Amino acid sequence: MATLNRVHLNGLRAVETVARLGSLAAAASELNVSVSAVSQQINRTEKQLGRALFERTPAGLVATEFGTVFSVRLSAGFRELAQAVALADESSECTLVVSVAPAFASKWLLPRLSRHFARHPNVLLRIDASVRLADLDRSDIDVAIRLGDGKWPGGRAELLLAQEVFPVCAPVIASKLKSIEDLALTCAITDERSMISWESWFEAAGVEPVTFMKGARFTDPMLCLESAIAGHGVMLGWQLLAADALADGRLVARFGIRAQSGLGYWLVTSASKSESRKVRDFKTWMREEIEATMAQFRSLESAS
Repeated sequence: MATLNRVHLNGLRAVETVARLGSLAAAASELNVSVSAVSQQINRTEKQLGRALFERTPAGLVATEFGTVFSVRLSAGFRELAQAVALADESSECTLVVSVAPAFASKWLLPRLSRHFARHPNVLLRIDASVRLADLDRSDIDVAIRLGDGKWPGGRAELLLAQEVFPVCAPVIASKLKSIEDLALTCAITDERSMISWESWFEAAGVEPVTFMKGARFTDPMLCLESAIAGHGVMLGWQLLAADALADGRLVARFGIRAQSGLGYWLVTSASKSESRKVRDFKTWMREEIEATMAQFRSLESAS
C-alpha cells in the first residue's frame, strides 16, 4: 500500500499538471522543466503507487480511469496548498515588524499604539524590542527606530526628531531648585550606558558645571526615569523619554534650557528594498505623533 511519505511531491505535481493541461509539453512549460523531466516524474510516481495513471498513445498521454479520479483529488489538494501559502503571504503583508529600543517602546511608543490600531485596523504590529540594529536586508523587520547620528550602513535613515537634553526631577525636588547652582544640593541619577553628558547641558546654560551629590546609577534609561519620578534625584532626560511623565506632572523640567545632544531619533529602512504601503503609513503616523508630543511639550514650557 502506497503512503504519502513514499510518493514525491514533484511527481504528484507533474501528474496533476499533465492531467489538467492534457500534454507533457504544456505541463513542462507551466512547471518550468523539460518534457523528459515531466515524463520521468510521472513514470516514477506510477511505480511508487503501483498503478498506471496514463495510457501511452500515439496522440500522447491519456489519463486512465483511475488516473482521472486521482488527478481530480490532486487538483483539489494543490488548491488547498495554494490557499495555505496565500494565507502566509497575506499575513506577511498585513504584519508590520518594528524594531525599537525597549525604553522608547515602553515610555513613548506603546501608550500611543492604540491610535495606529484605530487608523490601520488591518495591520498587525509586531514590536521587536532590542537595542541591536538588525540587518534590515536579511530579517523580517520592516522599519527600525534608532537613536544616533543617522549613519547606518545599508540603511535609509529619515530624521524624526533631534534629541535635546534637559534636567528633570520630581516636583518635590524641583521646588527646591531656585537656580542652577542648587543642583549641587541634589543627587545625579546616572545612566551608565548613555551617550550624553551633563557637560553639554551646562555649556548650553552658559554656566560652569556643578558637582552633584552621588546618586543612583543604572544601565537602563527606563530605570533612571523611574528613579527620578520616585524623587531620588535629578536626571538628564530628553523629549520622548520624559514626555508623558512631564505631561501628567510626575516630572518637572527645571530652568527651561535644552541642549542639543548631537543625536536624533531616526526611522531606518533597508536601502535595497522598496517601501511598502504599511511602512509609508507607519512613517506618516509616527511623524504626526511626534509633532503632537512636541506641541504638548512646548505648551508645558510656555506655561511654566
